[in-house]
Amino acid sequence: MEYLIKESKYMIRNDEIIHFKKNDKNFNILINLYKQGLNLVVERLNEVKDYLNELYGYEVINSITSRIKSSTSIEKKMSKKDCPTTYKNLINNINDVAGARIICNHKDDIYKIKKYISQIDEIKILREKDYIKYPKKSGYSAYHMIIEVPIEINNQFIYIKVEIQIRTKLMDFWASIEHTVKYKTDKKLSTKDSAILTAYAKIINKIGDNMTKIYRKQNKEKCFNIIDASEKYKNMI
Repeated sequence: MEYLIKESKYMIRNDEIIHFKKNDKNFNILINLYKQGLNLVVERLNEVKDYLNELYGYEVINSITSRIKSSTSIEKKMSKKDCPTTYKNLINNINDVAGARIICNHKDDIYKIKKYISQIDEIKILREKDYIKYPKKSGYSAYHMIIEVPIEINNQFIYIKVEIQIRTKLMDFWASIEHTVKYKTDKKLSTKDSAILTAYAKIINKIGDNMTKIYRKQNKEKCFNIIDASEKYKNMI
């Protein structure tokens, strides 16, 4: 395919080089498409939030945030992947240009949320990574989903990739601090300090597990009328 987008003013070639340091018109057009895709995803996630909170009778989802990667971050990531900076490579190889993050209280909630996201017709799941069952070496835990959603431009559907991260509050606390320590300072983190951060991640994970056990104990006799909830939810969306 010679063009990624070939409709009216949307003319972006596969092999065209991205000019990150200039006011690249095509780059801005592409980022706008990512924004539209992200807006659709956030809208659907808020519907999931309202539905689950009502269905289970408590705040399953605490918050939903979103962001578009800066041109500098995209350029750095493509360089790190040793990826030539063409539009085709950006779209095919950089999966988190658009990102949404869901924060909840308990690990159990993460899997509830993931289940209902997978039932949204407009969302196609491309890839999932369970860093809860299989944490990163650093200690990082979360559930990641790479999805795509259709955006209509001049009677043409463009499929936009969005990364969704689902974390508990405790996971988010650790990840935010770790990111600041590792990537927002000029000095490289020592091996000793990296090991300390990993140990803290395990401690925080244990705290989360124990708090969830207490929550389950307090609510063990509470029953929810969730018969055929999945089908009911599908009909709603």
